[in-house]
Amino acid sequence: MDRRVSVAIGIVFVAFVVGWLMFVSTPRWFSRQQKPVAAAPAPAPPAPPGRKIKARLFYVSEDGTRLTGVEREIAYGEGPLEQAREIISAQIAPVTEPLVSAVPPGTKLRALFMTEGGDAYIDLSREVTAAHTGGTLDETLTVYTLVNALTANLPAITSVQLLVEGKEVDTLSGHVDLRRPLSKNLAWVQ
Repeated sequence: MDRRVSVAIGIVFVAFVVGWLMFVSTPRWFSRQQKPVAAAPAPAPPAPPGRKIKARLFYVSEDGTRLTGVEREIAYGEGPLEQAREIISAQIAPVTEPLVSAVPPGTKLRALFMTEGGDAYIDLSREVTAAHTGGTLDETLTVYTLVNALTANLPAITSVQLLVEGKEVDTLSGHVDLRRPLSKNLAWVQ
């Protein structure tokens, strides 16, 4: 009889842990998409008049677990550095539904630098960490939205390191190591 009670308690405990993990690990992007929005989302700013190019930008997929690439027209930048600035500016700009940005709202591009070796450094405002939803999946999607936006569109850029308020950071919210430049990772793109 004691063995049966122990087995029953073990099964209940495992079921509780699995249920709790499923609840905790549900992507916040997914749950955010399901809630009604009181105010209309901010429209994407129109590209400035003048020459434009097509770039592949990355947004959260419908199920909230991956990124999806979307071809968009963005302003043309003279040379790789200026084009990189245009791509990141377009990537962090507010979007309209059904698109969902993995970059926290209010995040601004402070500066962008490139080395001759192909490393790019994106300096973002503090909102990228302060307004971040947290969680491993959400942080991974944010990081690879930015890394892939540059590396997938500009062959001159082979890796990207994120900075916040002009300083190197270990992570955005405690999960993805940002102490070194990261290479393109399309495994997160559906």
